[in-house]
Amino acid sequence: MASIRKHVTQDLIALDAATPSREAARIMADRKVGSVAVKEGGKITGLVTERDLVATVLARGIDGSLPIREAMRVGIPRISADAQEGEAATMMRDHFTRHLLVEDGGKVVGVVSMRDVIQLMLDEKQFVISQLNTYIFGR
Repeated sequence: MASIRKHVTQDLIALDAATPSREAARIMADRKVGSVAVKEGGKITGLVTERDLVATVLARGIDGSLPIREAMRVGIPRISADAQEGEAATMMRDHFTRHLLVEDGGKVVGVVSMRDVIQLMLDEKQFVISQLNTYIFGR
C-alpha cells in the first residue's frame, strides 16, 4: 500500500469564511477544483464543496451572497499525509465524505479527494499486474 502524500492537492485554496458562496463557486469553476478550505482567524475551520453549495444554496433558493461559513461542513476529518490509501478510503466511508483535509506536522497542507484515493488504488493495482506479468512472462 502507498501513502496518500503524492496525491494530496497541495495547492489548497483557502477562502475567508465571509466569502460569498457565489464567489467560492466561481473560484472552484475557474480553478477546476471541487472544494475550497474555509478559514477563520487564519485557521482552516472547514471545507465547502460543490455539493455543499448545491445542497445549501441552490436547492434552497438562497441568494449566492450567503457566506461560505453557512454552507461549509465542519468537522471534516483530517488525515496524515503519510496515511495509506486504505485508511483514507475507510475514513471517507465512515464519515460520509468525499474529501479529507490532510495534515503534516499538525498543519493543514492540502486536501485529498475520493478521486485521488481511487487513482492511487488503481495505480497500485496496475503496478502489481505489471510485476506479475514480468514474473510470469519475463517481459
